[in-house]
Amino acid sequence: MQRETIESAGFASVGYDRETEILRIEFAGGGVYEYVGVPPEVYEGLLSAESPGWFFREFIRERYPSEKIR
Repeated sequence: MQRETIESAGFASVGYDRETEILRIEFAGGGVYEYVGVPPEVYEGLLSAESPGWFFREFIRERYPSEKIR
């Protein structure tokens, strides 16, 4: 999955696979996590959010199962 950089102090990059609905986030600290079952509109909301960190905390972090992959 290809990731793209995002303007955020907390994130280094994000990627998304529409077929599997997996969101992959690389945090600024270096950890990479996958979030499963994330609808496309939530991913698009993250990309367009004025504050991606706030959007992540409100709409992703506790709502979707995650796994640290690196």
